[in-house]
Amino acid sequence: MKKTISILLAVLMLVSVVCTVSFNAEETKKTISFDTENALYAHAVAESEDAEAWSEWQCEHDEYYSDINSSQKYFFLPSSADDNKVEIYNAFSEDVVVNGTDIPAGKTAVVNYDEGKTYTVKASGKDYKLTLIKSSAEAAIYVNNSDADGKGTELFAYLSSDKDNSAKAAGAIVTPDGKIDNTPVKKIKGRGNTTWGKAKKPFNITYDKKVSIAGMDSSKKYSLLANYQDDSLSRNRFLYDLSDAVGMPYASDSRYVDFYVNGYYWGSYQLTEKIEVGSDSLIDDFGEEDYLDAEGNVKEDFPFLCEVDAGAAEGEDYFVKLSGGQKITIKAPELSEGDKGYDEVKSYVKTKFDAFYNAARSKTADLSTYADVDSLANIYLINELGKNWDAGVSSLFFTYKQDDNGAFKFYGSPVWDYDNSLGNAVGVEYELKSIGVNDYEDYTGWWCKYKGKSGSSKTSSNIMNRFAQNTPILNRAKALWAEKYIPAIEHFTSAKPDETINKDFYSADAYYKLVKKTAEMNYKSGWFLNTGGWIADHSTLTKSSFDKETNTYYVNKYPTSYPETFEGMYNYARDWMVSRSAWLSKEMSDTTVIEKINDNTEDIPKVTAKISAKKASLKAGKTKTLKVTGASVKSWKTSKKTVAKVTKKGKITALKKGSATITATLTNGKKLTCKVKVTSNPSIKVGSKKFKKSKVYTLTKKKPLTVKISGKASSVKNSYKSSNKKVAKVVSKTSAKKLKIKAYKMGKAKITVKVNGVSFKIKVKVK
Repeated sequence: MKKTISILLAVLMLVSVVCTVSFNAEETKKTISFDTENALYAHAVAESEDAEAWSEWQCEHDEYYSDINSSQKYFFLPSSADDNKVEIYNAFSEDVVVNGTDIPAGKTAVVNYDEGKTYTVKASGKDYKLTLIKSSAEAAIYVNNSDADGKGTELFAYLSSDKDNSAKAAGAIVTPDGKIDNTPVKKIKGRGNTTWGKAKKPFNITYDKKVSIAGMDSSKKYSLLANYQDDSLSRNRFLYDLSDAVGMPYASDSRYVDFYVNGYYWGSYQLTEKIEVGSDSLIDDFGEEDYLDAEGNVKEDFPFLCEVDAGAAEGEDYFVKLSGGQKITIKAPELSEGDKGYDEVKSYVKTKFDAFYNAARSKTADLSTYADVDSLANIYLINELGKNWDAGVSSLFFTYKQDDNGAFKFYGSPVWDYDNSLGNAVGVEYELKSIGVNDYEDYTGWWCKYKGKSGSSKTSSNIMNRFAQNTPILNRAKALWAEKYIPAIEHFTSAKPDETINKDFYSADAYYKLVKKTAEMNYKSGWFLNTGGWIADHSTLTKSSFDKETNTYYVNKYPTSYPETFEGMYNYARDWMVSRSAWLSKEMSDTTVIEKINDNTEDIPKVTAKISAKKASLKAGKTKTLKVTGASVKSWKTSKKTVAKVTKKGKITALKKGSATITATLTNGKKLTCKVKVTSNPSIKVGSKKFKKSKVYTLTKKKPLTVKISGKASSVKNSYKSSNKKVAKVVSKTSAKKLKIKAYKMGKAKITVKVNGVSFKIKVKVK
């Protein structure tokens, strides 16, 4: 249901017998399009009439979206917000005061604020702390629908429950200049394979009509990349934009954006053009129907878009298996069984790709008959530069279309999915060992020519591996590297700024200015740096550089340390890419390169690793997050899992009375510890009152007994047992914290509830 709120309307009022007048604030009605709750809401553009671009104050959340410290609230404001004033709507049933400004219940007011400063707000009898943070992103995307499935399910809950779920929505696209585009969302749904299984969800979004977002070409379809596994939030952006700068076809343009659903801020995303064909799409020179002639028959030759998809293609997916066993998903035309040309298209794609792939198996083959060689050299260079783990395995797209002379050829494009590149991923140990690679995480060493090999084979079925060993492609790659890539990297480092390159690929400092504050909001809201064991060690790097003029390769004498902060992780990604580029420049130079050691003593900060607490006392069910400064943590461990558990992010949960030692093992091998004392056991309530072991609880067949388990300690697996199941037993649990005991016949029984090793015996009597 829409809820009505007010805006200010100035009305003249006579205040004396003389003609002196003043202005009194009265309100007219304004609407927020989605359902509100007891909270405060801020608008993206103060005093705008827009009903969509509202965001709710919110707490920091954990990986499962549960609030942390419910008394500390944040407004995560988009870059369109004013630097020192914000319009706030009060959805509470009573007045509130924010920084000295009274906001009546159900009304709005413009409030002055200082970014980062914390204000006290009293509402519904509670005291809250409120901090406002403003983004630096290039746009904000709002989508709103309080009834996504027609059954009252809120949009995000509906979408995240199943990747196949989709919905319409109202929306707003807001840019830093304060302009608001309210084009409706025709469809939003989940996307991705591995990434969909992560806590921060990626989405595809389709608008009712073409929209231009923050200077991008107008389109209807976009992808929202969560970049959850990339703590720099920028690896995809760097390589997408670089591919554009070096002239790759169909380079997907993108922007850093803040993403809100029904007023809730879900983090910093990368909005990018969706890989699709058609006049309104990224690949705009052919469409889904271009495989058919005017009579509706399959043409002798036609364009298509396909993806190397070794693992994900299965079941009902539209794919072909090549003669060598490789799977190729057909992305356009994307047909279903029974559609016109379903089998003919599959046969055609298989024939063309088999011929292309088999030709690429030869190290000396001239592939220009089958493909555009420049695009193959470029797709190889982008994957080699990034040491992309997925090179030749998945997310490798090929466009088959006519060249300028009318001949049908493969083009290695568009580029896609590079969050596990540029030193981000550790790789799979057994696979690396089998192909003889022991330097995958380093910026030195070749990669693509090893990818896909087995320990017993000198060849590989991986097509990127074939490109990496094809002499004509390598020769062209060397020429393109010198002509296109070295100037682009020099521009990126600001060593030699180039305005022409800057149209497509910015400097590292420019990207940082765009992403810095949206990243602060992203991580302050609850998302993590270093999201798991797949992420490489980003604590140190011995940087290198290349001077093209003197043909000199410099390697620093001492490693640079990177703190586990967003700035540290961004700088690591930047420096890894620059150093990798330097190494490739050395290796691909046609002349002898001078190698020198750069004495960088002045760049090395002296930092001592510290843990945020050496001792901690917690009640069962309570949590505490430990932080380590001055070094990166490889792993966290608890000495007693039944007393206190710890997550990979250092979050401790007290379970039951006792002591445990929490150990942080650093990437350099050193260990830091915190001794935790849990001072009480978890507790439960029977009915509405605290459990008493001496009491006998009465229940009937018509009136079950509810048991509530207190605190977050209940997230550990619990057990339930009845001494006499014929009398009473636990029949259901709505969550790990709430149980229901049902009566069956007259008599007595003991229900044993075991929580984190602590047993509660509930005596029951059935009337």
